[in-house]
Amino acid sequence: MLWFHSVIHSNLDTMKHGNYLTILMILLVSYNGFSQTYKSGKSSIHISTREEPQPADNLPPEISFVSPELKEGVILTVKEETLTIIGQATDESGIKTLFINTEPVTVAGDNMFAAEIELEEGNNNISLIAMDNMGNFLETKYLVHYKPEIIFRSIGKESIYYALLVGINDYEDPAMNDLDNPINDATALRQTLLDNYTFESEHVQLIRNAKREDIIRALDELSVKITPEDNLLLFYAGHGWWDEKANVGYWLPADSRQSSKAAWFRNSTLCDYLKEINSKHTLIIADACFGGALFSTRTAFADGSKAANLLYELPSRKAMTSGTLTEVPDRSAFTKYLLENLKNNQERYLSSEQLFSSFRIAVINNSDVIPQFGEIRNVGDQGGDFIFIKK
Repeated sequence: MLWFHSVIHSNLDTMKHGNYLTILMILLVSYNGFSQTYKSGKSSIHISTREEPQPADNLPPEISFVSPELKEGVILTVKEETLTIIGQATDESGIKTLFINTEPVTVAGDNMFAAEIELEEGNNNISLIAMDNMGNFLETKYLVHYKPEIIFRSIGKESIYYALLVGINDYEDPAMNDLDNPINDATALRQTLLDNYTFESEHVQLIRNAKREDIIRALDELSVKITPEDNLLLFYAGHGWWDEKANVGYWLPADSRQSSKAAWFRNSTLCDYLKEINSKHTLIIADACFGGALFSTRTAFADGSKAANLLYELPSRKAMTSGTLTEVPDRSAFTKYLLENLKNNQERYLSSEQLFSSFRIAVINNSDVIPQFGEIRNVGDQGGDFIFIKK
């Protein structure tokens, strides 16, 4: 900064026009370190100029965030794949360069900047480097966790959730052992669905001690009611059987007899109904001996699938069972933990695979069975999944 100190030893009114021009020229050419006294007739002017000393800038730039609020050492969790960072970079000597994840970012005249970062599912490292015009720089690192939110565009009022729940305790044939818990389990599941999820009572049918004809009639009715926008949950708890020689699995209704398969309900018959019932998604939950026979081809268990719209939009035919080709106990750890996890779930949208993943280990640790999950082949599965929607 320049300033001027002038001492005038005579009345300026006596100065002639030429003197004013001389003084103006002196002022215009005065610069750093200049000091001189000028005389003109009876007038004299002393002019002294110098630069004001500047303090050295040895501090790095400062960064503040408008959105989102990034903090070192604090994990930020987001639900969107693209993260827009808006902030302000300030420094006494001005910002020379700014990089976010090695990409240059423009700093506007008001010191504001904006950048978009494409995230991968899971943890993402965000690095920021800012340098001022004096060579001072700031380097910071942030951690952003991207957990996509499941958003299902297709779910609307036109989508109805149906459930057919079958529990069989009492068998007509004295040669077949009665059971104690299937009806209680089916009843508890019905109440859980009605209390916690988007199932309405008029669309949830519970059949106690169902005979083969009862199951057939209920499936016939569903095949007429259900539209391609609807979803079906089918739960069976009771005896099951695996014919190793014929390579055929069965559910055993209440009127089944040990000496005859006439009333036995073949898994292949169930698969035929799955083709006929033109639902968006069908999920079968079977808590029965040899329940694994339901899978014509069993897929290996996989961890929770990616959250995406396609999960709901693609049709599915999935099943989870209490075991493989083995017997299961009457008091089922499978149904116990299934119900617990449905009741305790806090997710707005819960896929059947996520549900199975949440209780599979508990069943293995607390019983002698290994529950199974997978797609039912050749009945219309296209890679989607059944979605439980919380109320």
